[in-house]
Amino acid sequence: MPAKAAPKKNKSAIKRARQAEVRTLRNRSTKSMLKTLAKKVEREVAAKNREGAQAALKKLVSAVDRAARKGILHKNTAARRVSRFTRLVNSKLPSEAA
Repeated sequence: MPAKAAPKKNKSAIKRARQAEVRTLRNRSTKSMLKTLAKKVEREVAAKNREGAQAALKKLVSAVDRAARKGILHKNTAARRVSRFTRLVNSKLPSEAA
């Protein structure tokens, strides 16, 4: 894969390339943040810290939903991630009420 695409010839193609570059950086940053938040949830579950896991899950769900709204993640992908992490927290750390 070449490092950079061939130079663009018309104004609209140049602008599109510029926009794609900015969006790629923004999307990469958001996806990296989502991975970090997911690791925090997993770390809290491994430490059996219910309050910490729930707080981390709340932040993760919010960020995943925001990414789906902005089109960074597909809505089904976002729903699947939320479901899996919610199930992880609920199954590994049962609530005291139950």
